[in-house]
Amino acid sequence: MINHDEHEQQMPNEAISNRLHRTLNRLAKWRSVFAGWQLGTRVTGDPESEAVRDHRELSMVMRAEVSALAALLMQKRVFTVDEFNAQIADEAEWLSQAYERKFPGMRATDAGISIDPHAAKDTMKGFRP
Repeated sequence: MINHDEHEQQMPNEAISNRLHRTLNRLAKWRSVFAGWQLGTRVTGDPESEAVRDHRELSMVMRAEVSALAALLMQKRVFTVDEFNAQIADEAEWLSQAYERKFPGMRATDAGISIDPHAAKDTMKGFRP
């Protein structure tokens, strides 16, 4: 049996939900600016431009969500800023190493991507010119 008081507490506040919808839609409008910046002006429906727009929208919304989640967890003292920053550094190192395994012969350094031409020869065979 559903406890209606508990169920109502779980339901999102309509005003907050409306604000969230409005602000995320406004944030997502930037996807067109980023697509134009990356690709130049394109006609509506251009597949490459649509792909960039979709990716940018996802990135922007996820950034807002992760920032909100981290802020709430720190405000509630679930973890500290230093713990969060250290964990991000650990995750970034792990992900960079995973990319090195995915793209043999390539390695991220502080100066950029280091490429060993001999080791990366097979890796880059499928790359577009």
